[in-house]
Amino acid sequence: MTLSSTFKAALAAALLAAAGCSPGNSQAAVQPAQSVTAAASAVRAAAVPVTGGQQDYRQLMNAIGDSRFVLLGESTHGTHEFYRERARISEELIRTRGFGAIAIEGDWTPTYRVNLYVQGLGSDRNAAQALSSYTNFPQWMWGNTDFRDLVERLRTYNLSQPPERRVRVYGMDVYDMFGAAEAAVAYARRTVPAAAARVERQYRCFRPYGRDTHAYGEAARRPQRSCQEEAAAALAEVRRIPRPADPVQAEAHFAAVQSATSVAAAEAYFRTVYAGSMAWNVRDQQMARNLDAIAEHLAALRGQPGKVIAWGHNTHSGDARATFAAARGELNLGQLMRQRYGKSGFLIGFLTHSGTVMAAPEWDQSGRLYDVRPALPESYGGLFHSTGLPAFSLVLRGNRAVAEPLRGPMLERAIGVIYQPQTERMSHYFEARLSDQFDAVIYFDKSRAVRPVR
Repeated sequence: MTLSSTFKAALAAALLAAAGCSPGNSQAAVQPAQSVTAAASAVRAAAVPVTGGQQDYRQLMNAIGDSRFVLLGESTHGTHEFYRERARISEELIRTRGFGAIAIEGDWTPTYRVNLYVQGLGSDRNAAQALSSYTNFPQWMWGNTDFRDLVERLRTYNLSQPPERRVRVYGMDVYDMFGAAEAAVAYARRTVPAAAARVERQYRCFRPYGRDTHAYGEAARRPQRSCQEEAAAALAEVRRIPRPADPVQAEAHFAAVQSATSVAAAEAYFRTVYAGSMAWNVRDQQMARNLDAIAEHLAALRGQPGKVIAWGHNTHSGDARATFAAARGELNLGQLMRQRYGKSGFLIGFLTHSGTVMAAPEWDQSGRLYDVRPALPESYGGLFHSTGLPAFSLVLRGNRAVAEPLRGPMLERAIGVIYQPQTERMSHYFEARLSDQFDAVIYFDKSRAVRPVR
């Protein structure tokens, strides 16, 4: 993609924040040493070791219970253990709790290609090929070996399932505009050619910008240049196409509706970034709507309430009301799912103390291997390190003995697709109340970077 100098300035703050990289100058209350020691003792008593064994997540699964939405976070976008354990938890939820889809913090169009492969559709011969559409920055976020291996296992699982029971993989993010528009038009051409002509006519509004969403966002600061109405009209047109009863055809219909939804969402996001408004909120509100749509789609296929797993950064997956973000007027996906579904939404955070991570020094640059600095002693990562436990899960919901000592506030680290170790305290730490932010946390004292698919 081509970035104008104006866009670099306008988007830097929005995307750094979106990647969990820009907490600002958050000052956490310093807890007395006695309180920290008591918290560490409570953690030791309640922690369940993560060893790779079958019993690792029994307590966690019991706590999840009948929840319909499980949000799996990560404190970086490039840590192997986070991807590996989210995959383990997801597969257990699929096998034993009836979850029907994984929604990832990725764009709709490239992820739908993965979805086709997982369902035994499409023309890709292996998972690596199915992942090859993740060409935009940050490529390693989904083009990594851990996600590749999960995709292969999900495809194998689906071989024994009827079409309506197959697990799905969808993208829930908002950056996909032009590829999604092409997909929506292509579906309409196959099904209702007259509707395709009308959809295509609406999308002509975007033609002056080529495939440059940033050029569009810059132009859309002037309302007369905005394509907001056209994107909404195209979405309404696609939604009017009847949904087929056949599950495979219904999947294609859902994909078309979500493609048109992605266009409208991307239009709103890039227009909002340039307007200097709360683009973060636009993004997370749309993620929540996407999870709702996926759940409704699963319910229509299966004849029972849809259950969805969502993979995203801790800054999306936790409850923003328990962090510095609330004071800035920001909300997030975890907060919205709690507000909509109460205890049917279960939020899980992931933390580490030190190790390596895959990240980039700046937006749109190549990923590289970084050493992760040891977590600050006054942070939750530092507190967990002081327990001496190498890896554990910790259920906070309904466990007052450990939840109260972790109600903080303390510092929490967030590394997104960008890592700035030279300014780590200012760039990557923020204040949080962990027990209010998450229903459970999973911790790895030493972690290593993901490996990109070659």
